[in-house]
Amino acid sequence: MTDGFEPRPGDAMPASAAPPVLAVSALNQAVARLLERSFPLIWVSGEISNFTRAASGHWYFTLKDSAAQVRAVMFKGRAQYAGFVPREGDKVEVRTLVTLYAPRGDYQLNIEAIRRAGVGNLYEAFLQLKAKLEAEGLFDPARKRPIPAFARCIGIVTSLQAAALRDILTTLRRRAPHVRIVIYPTPVQGEGAALRIAQAIATAAARAECDVLLVCRGGGSMEDLWSFNDETVARTIAGCPMPVISGVGHETDFTIADFAADLRAPTPTAAAEMAAVARADWLAALEAGAGALRRALNRRLTDAAQTLDWLARRLPSPAATIAHERLKLRSVHARLGHATRIPLTRMTFALHRLQSRLNARLPDTRHARSRLDSQAHRISVQLSRRTAHARQALNGLAAQLEMLNPQRTLERGYAIVTDHKGKILRDPAELKPRTDVTLRLAAGSAQVGIASVQSVLDE
Repeated sequence: MTDGFEPRPGDAMPASAAPPVLAVSALNQAVARLLERSFPLIWVSGEISNFTRAASGHWYFTLKDSAAQVRAVMFKGRAQYAGFVPREGDKVEVRTLVTLYAPRGDYQLNIEAIRRAGVGNLYEAFLQLKAKLEAEGLFDPARKRPIPAFARCIGIVTSLQAAALRDILTTLRRRAPHVRIVIYPTPVQGEGAALRIAQAIATAAARAECDVLLVCRGGGSMEDLWSFNDETVARTIAGCPMPVISGVGHETDFTIADFAADLRAPTPTAAAEMAAVARADWLAALEAGAGALRRALNRRLTDAAQTLDWLARRLPSPAATIAHERLKLRSVHARLGHATRIPLTRMTFALHRLQSRLNARLPDTRHARSRLDSQAHRISVQLSRRTAHARQALNGLAAQLEMLNPQRTLERGYAIVTDHKGKILRDPAELKPRTDVTLRLAAGSAQVGIASVQSVLDE
């Protein structure tokens, strides 16, 4: 240990100075920091061994393969989102931070996430499809439709043999026995299940007999739920004309169908609860509303009766009120006449005075108007002359232009010769035998072939 002095690079070490001495805990902490900086989060695969679940909820185990092993820990905050509890011998893949447990000096893996081995490729495919559809706006909350508060008919897309169907039917029978149920059976697992699920949803959309559609199945591994991670299923759900509730797997399971649906339920039973409000709740709400309406009406009638009595006591005699108002009107009329007569007389006198001053100050414009008319006449004459001169010049230029018009030359029997690129040919040397040229004449053009070429010198 040092006494607060640390030599800087380049400083000369005193002869008596010795290397610093580190405590074991400081050394282990420095090594732990070095490992954490050197290794970012990585995926490691191996086999579970010596698995222990502590009372605190933390998981401790050894991750091994045929040649080596390493201790690992997954704390409760991360383990609760794992979706499964690993067992001895399970092949897993973990996303981990390489670190060192300082009190014991053991190098270990601090695990952030865990999945069964082989699920990595599926998970990558899941993320890629999710990113693609999300970029297209398929998961945009703005396109999500509200679930109807009072559904008269509920459609269910699931397998007839699924335990989830029994749970849904039991829940709906208990909560809303008045709701009609239509089942669109389909396999929910195995080869071709995704296409069958999409066809069942499309059938429900085409028949349009339900107010809301449930797409459900029970829990399972990612492979078991993979039919609901299909792009066709997601697009069919998004294009369904009726609101869709997705209830696939357990609370920790997420599929592409959950993101495409208008509402995600953590379980099939929860999907049934979200689709239909319990009849008892409706009846209780109606009873509560009726009671509140009765109380509000009675209160309104009581308040109106009291207000009527209060107004009746304050209402004076109509005859006395009219007489009082007539006296007030006469007084106001007299005051108004007096108030307007004097100012009006004063303002009339001031107006006459200002009119006289204005007439005295108005300038004589007759001479200026005469000059203006004279200038306007001169401008008109000059403009007419210049216009006539410009017209004569324009006519002369038009005649010269007409004399130089190529069309007039063509009308006198001449022709313009061009090659296949439209270039005008002026020299016989530019003509080649057995080639085609275009002759432009006065009334059109002609394509001709050249048999031979003779220049003036040849003649």
